[in-house]
Amino acid sequence: MGIFNIPKEPEFSFQGSGSFAPPMLISALQAQKYLINGCQGFLVSVTDASSVTLRLEDIPVVCEFPDVFLEDLPSLPPDREIEFAIDLVLGAGPISEAPYCMAPAELKELKVQLEKLLEKGFIRPSLKTKPDDVPKTSFRTRYSHYEFLVMPFGLTNAPARFIDLMNRVFSKYLDKFVVVFIDDILIYSSSHALHEKHLRTVLETLKSERLFTKFKKCEFWLDNVAFLGHVVTKDGISIDPQKIEAMVDWKRPNSVAEVRSFLGLAGYYHRFMGDFSRIALPMTRLIRKDTKFEWTPECEKSFLTLKEKLVTASVLALPINGERFIIYSDASKKGLVTGCVYQEIML
Repeated sequence: MGIFNIPKEPEFSFQGSGSFAPPMLISALQAQKYLINGCQGFLVSVTDASSVTLRLEDIPVVCEFPDVFLEDLPSLPPDREIEFAIDLVLGAGPISEAPYCMAPAELKELKVQLEKLLEKGFIRPSLKTKPDDVPKTSFRTRYSHYEFLVMPFGLTNAPARFIDLMNRVFSKYLDKFVVVFIDDILIYSSSHALHEKHLRTVLETLKSERLFTKFKKCEFWLDNVAFLGHVVTKDGISIDPQKIEAMVDWKRPNSVAEVRSFLGLAGYYHRFMGDFSRIALPMTRLIRKDTKFEWTPECEKSFLTLKEKLVTASVLALPINGERFIIYSDASKKGLVTGCVYQEIML
């Protein structure tokens, strides 16, 4: 629902009848230019009238672990087997950069944030940094010179170290009822009773390891889950409809960069489409080095076919033991089999 506030006009709202791909975003400078040239501007606030605010105390199992769901961390994390270390390239020296210029409003907010973080003893909560590596994370502001006592975002090996920590913490449960991707935890179960047990196990693990999460970023007891561009249900895995909609609305590429962008998204879902490499070959040739960009009828066919394949993509599911299968495999008189595809026959 859109609420429109137009100067000298009464406020009115508009209720849409469907969802559409998001429009192209423009910068503030571009918007200013359009307004100066006479374009109309509208201030719109988007609300979800059907949304219901859930309270932690109303959710089964979750209500037993209020101390796991904190808006902010109370102190530094405990000492763990995994600590963030910074391995320097041979010959690397310290980096010294002057603080970026900031507007008065930004400086005011910077000071508030620094004071808040200093009171707690850290800058950004995650993994503790090894004492010997703390000086390597130093940074300057106009107010003082600081060092990170915990792992900050943006460093080269930070995501890998955090994934390592999460995999160690949940090692006993991975591929049994837990999937972890960086800071996303997916819990899956075959029944309501099992899910209650699994959810409690994960929350107890987080509590014992003093790892915390934000309640407003969590969802519980779902029949289907949007996860990493996919929708996971009891029937299998399918492509997120929003991604399909974005692909269908994708305009014909006019440059190598646009071709690479399209193939990047389409390639992410290649396992849902048969013969992806063969179909995409005309477009793949365009992104090769020293190749002149020329959009041919073959490229157009490749582009449209990939979009059609995404729209009609199947749901991927685990095989059922005892059922019959067809095996499609590569065959060669000169070499070994390089790969195969299993397809289940539904009886």
